[in-house]
Amino acid sequence: MKKIEIVLFDMDGIILDTEAVCRRTWSSAGTEYRMPEWEESFNACIGCNKNDTRLFLEKKYGGDFPVSEFMQRTSALFHQIEKNEGLPLMKGVIASLEYLQQEKYRIALASSTRRPVVERQLKRAGVFDYFETITTGDLVEHSKPAPDIYLLACESLSAAPENCAAVEDSPNGILSACSAGLKCIMVPDQVRPDPRIKALLWGCLESLEQLPDFLKSNNR
Repeated sequence: MKKIEIVLFDMDGIILDTEAVCRRTWSSAGTEYRMPEWEESFNACIGCNKNDTRLFLEKKYGGDFPVSEFMQRTSALFHQIEKNEGLPLMKGVIASLEYLQQEKYRIALASSTRRPVVERQLKRAGVFDYFETITTGDLVEHSKPAPDIYLLACESLSAAPENCAAVEDSPNGILSACSAGLKCIMVPDQVRPDPRIKALLWGCLESLEQLPDFLKSNNR
């Protein structure tokens, strides 16, 4: 196997503990709007950008459900929680980023979230400067699970996908990175991998704390 030289991170649920916050907002808004099977829909949309989330909800619930209002409500609830409580880093983030820097890996980010939000949240968390490039969901029409965002991220680094590994928490993220030709490391957050996803993985870790040892053992 060719040695991996670049590690691309997802943000939500990998760098920042945002997926749990999003689940809270969908739970609240789902109750307010009497959304059937909101949890199933939430799990299906983890890793998607706003455009693909909207398309999913419109297809699932039809024209009678106020998709735009629902999405605006979840966004407002999220900003309220972010303002009042902050967005903590996931366990092991700093140690992993420091290790990768020390070992001369190149580090980048590929997130379905919009660029202004990504910049704001990473800067507040104090980790923005670790990333050589940042590729966001507003740069592509279809984000994860389509491969576009990872192909664009590799292009931003002038790197071949086979020289890169993606660190993702969601099935949509894994499908995106794998389709783009990257090696995939999953750190599950809200959704555990099923057999189909497990078959695509280079590794599955309980937290980013395990990433340095995984790379020491498997990337030689």
